[in-house]
Formats: sequence, structure tokens, C-alpha cells
Amino acid sequence: MERAKIEEIVKTFLIEEIEVDEDIINPEASLKDDLGIDSLDFVDIVVIVERNFGFKIQAEEMADVKNLKQFCDYIESKIGK
Repeated sequence: MERAKIEEIVKTFLIEEIEVDEDIINPEASLKDDLGIDSLDFVDIVVIVERNFGFKIQAEEMADVKNLKQFCDYIESKIGK
């Protein structure tokens, strides 16, 4: 899957499922501080990622993921190109 497609899927579910304002979505946006993703949202994101990308997020692997670019990097590393 191409990076642009990953980013498109992530952006779409952030807007539609997590209800993040489209105007604040950018690669450097902090998941917690800028996008307002909390632990309850993260549970939803785990399910959405599994449904869309076919793998389960491991919490310990997400420890260093702070912004949207890093989150897409993580997804890309798990599914390959």
C-alpha cells in the first residue's frame, strides 16, 4: 500500500470516527495535544486500524509515536509497501 493511501485512510477515520477537525490534521500534529486523542479514542483507533490495515497495534510499540507522521510511519512499517 502506498504512503498516500495510508495517510488518506488515517485522515478519513480521524475525521469520521474520532471526530477530529480536518483543519488541524497535519503530519506534525501531536496525537494527544493537537488532535485531542485520548485513551478511549485510542481503543477505537486500534479497532479501526485492524479493520483497515489488517494488524493489531501493540501498545508498547506505540510508546514513541507522538505525532501523525510517526503514526503513519508505524502503520507503513507494519504493512510494508
